[in-house]
Amino acid sequence: MTTTVDASEIAKFEAMAAEWWDPHGKFKPLHMMNPVRLDYITNQIAAEFDRDLTGAQPFAGLRIMDIGCGGGLLSEPMARLGAEVVGVDAAERNIPVAQTHAAQSGLQIDYRYTTAEAMAAAGERFDVVLNMEVVEHVADPLAYLTACRQLLKPGGLHICSTINRNPKSFAVAILGAEYVMRWLPKGTHEWAKFITPDELYDLMRQAGLEPVDRKGFVFNPVSWVWRVSDRDLSVNYVTASLNPA
Repeated sequence: MTTTVDASEIAKFEAMAAEWWDPHGKFKPLHMMNPVRLDYITNQIAAEFDRDLTGAQPFAGLRIMDIGCGGGLLSEPMARLGAEVVGVDAAERNIPVAQTHAAQSGLQIDYRYTTAEAMAAAGERFDVVLNMEVVEHVADPLAYLTACRQLLKPGGLHICSTINRNPKSFAVAILGAEYVMRWLPKGTHEWAKFITPDELYDLMRQAGLEPVDRKGFVFNPVSWVWRVSDRDLSVNYVTASLNPA
């Protein structure tokens, strides 16, 4: 079966698998960004499925897929909110890390070493597909996004974040994060694989998705915190789209 997995990209994350839950390790940028990612994700899901986030388990009854789940930084909060969560990763070493941490946290999460394409071919369907910081690492973004759409039930919600492609993103996401701050190993990202918001919207439409929202994730080097921005999509950004089928 065809796959969009890029073996060289997977190898990068395999090498870092043991550090997923170290907030000061190689995944420090994701730990720092996670609160704003979760804020956007939970609000989009609550709005689309009419859920009250003040309830004990507002996502009960929803089936959520976390593609490129890594160590479970997003899967675990979704499970705590009551969702049935399937975490998928093409980097095999990530799965036992995620399983062990979920067990230690008392959470039931279905982690699988597989791909989006394989899950779609198997007929798996979800209310929500989380596709965070993955599309810039695949070999064929359109084929990958098509598989994401196939994984959604009719009316399902797809949330996808990635990095814009421009001189600023090169300076911030590669030179800054990998060479100056050394938050990530050198070579983690390839600037040529970054996707502009308009390009991503076009790819989504070609894949059969209906884009409905996009926001920026903006880092403030003074306050050292991330925020969601309606206007600044110059580096990190997130989108929401629906499966109208």
